[in-house]
Amino acid sequence: MASTDISPLTGIIEEDKVFVDFGEHEGKSVLEIADTLPEYYDFLLENKHGGKCTIRRSKDKSFKLYVSQIAH
Repeated sequence: MASTDISPLTGIIEEDKVFVDFGEHEGKSVLEIADTLPEYYDFLLENKHGGKCTIRRSKDKSFKLYVSQIAH
């Protein structure tokens, strides 16, 4: 993977391998959201930069994206 392939949201993990695990877009990949819901992708980016967005690897080895509702 070239350095230009690093996602601003998921880092070195490919966007099609990370899935939203909350809300109305649960189950959609970050790549799908970037392609079809750019405003929501921007919302996720804002939360990442605010320290509220995390990616966790689940037991089935998939990656799940979460946004914390707790104020820091």
